[in-house]
Amino acid sequence: MTTIAVTGASGFCGSHVATGAAARGFEVLCVGRRPGPAGRHVPWDAACGMPDLSGADLVVHCAAAVGDPVPGSPAEAAMRAVNVDGTARLLRAAAGRPVVWVSSASVYAPGPGRSRVAEDHPVRGHLNAYGRTKAAGEALALAAGAVVLRPRAVYGAGDPHLVPRLLSRVRRGLLTLPGPSVRLSLTAVENLADACLLAADWPSGAYNIADPVPYDRDEAVRTVLRAHGVRARVAHVPLPVARAVAGAAEALARLRPHADPPLTRYAVDQLAHSVVLDVSRAESRGWTAGRSLADYEPLP
Repeated sequence: MTTIAVTGASGFCGSHVATGAAARGFEVLCVGRRPGPAGRHVPWDAACGMPDLSGADLVVHCAAAVGDPVPGSPAEAAMRAVNVDGTARLLRAAAGRPVVWVSSASVYAPGPGRSRVAEDHPVRGHLNAYGRTKAAGEALALAAGAVVLRPRAVYGAGDPHLVPRLLSRVRRGLLTLPGPSVRLSLTAVENLADACLLAADWPSGAYNIADPVPYDRDEAVRTVLRAHGVRARVAHVPLPVARAVAGAAEALARLRPHADPPLTRYAVDQLAHSVVLDVSRAESRGWTAGRSLADYEPLP
């Protein structure tokens, strides 16, 4: 029986991968600080040390530090320790085993021109530490011959990041977004988990992973709000105003380096420009996205 080691298996994406692997008959090693939802726990802090991958036939690396910290802050250093240095240690521990490394579409260069993003889109010019550290980590993984998956805005039941941030921005029945609505790719966590479990046999390289079709931003937001029983009107802030507010928020946050700013240039970029991933490369290997935002149901 094949044994799969899933790092970050107690987290959002990793728990879905571990559960899916167990359901498909894999022996599962849940590698991380806390036990995962299936299989055997292998303790590992991705910020230090090397994991014991004894007995694993392949590795899916989901462990990551996420957020939007101020440049040069302690939080950015901690993020690098996990996303870059932790990747280097994980790759050494893998010792030639197949590795599927979960990256992010945040590695792609920001700005306009992302209405159809293939894997050869430039990886540069990152607006925050998350994009920089994920790009540096995936460069190590690609150099080691890993398969790298690039989802965008992963959502689903139990999401601790994307949807909670969205809901927290609702004020007095109003949610303001930068600029007019655009087309955006999103990735259901189930679609990402399916790709993680298929990708070990794919040729080394990067693969975009997203839902079957892109979404209208404002309608997608309304869908999520309705699913959570939140009644709110979506309003638009002119893009120059949003950029100015984000710049001011980042400047103020430098005075409090342990707190993430409430709005950043990265967040504005991700919401105000069309970002549509071309997933044909993954589809050519036999992967298909089976879920969409229409299937979204939050945890009770």
